[in-house]
Amino acid sequence: MADRKKRGRLSRSGDFDRVYRDGRSHANRYLVLYAFPRAEQEGADGVRLGISVSRKVGGAVERNAVKRALREAFWELDERLAPDHDFVIVARPDSAGLVEREGTKGVRVALAELLAESGPQAA
Repeated sequence: MADRKKRGRLSRSGDFDRVYRDGRSHANRYLVLYAFPRAEQEGADGVRLGISVSRKVGGAVERNAVKRALREAFWELDERLAPDHDFVIVARPDSAGLVEREGTKGVRVALAELLAESGPQAA
């Protein structure tokens, strides 16, 4: 996978705030997905992902497992993502149980459902 573009990450709180404030959200029992199209003049290139997993999800081990599963599931669905969008995924407390029961596959199904609802998808 050396030819694959570098995967973008949201890291600054201002970027998260903008996606929360101005983006569109869709939710299910396990996740909340925020999507925000970036303007071309921002010099943005590609899709960027931010993940938020609170302590309500569980201890550090559970939270890290959820984050890993979310990242993996999100990038497996990258052909469905619109270019030049920022996405933030917020894990709900039930997401730890989903990861424990079904692993990344279950997270991918829940995330694909939200992406289908959200609309910012590539043609």
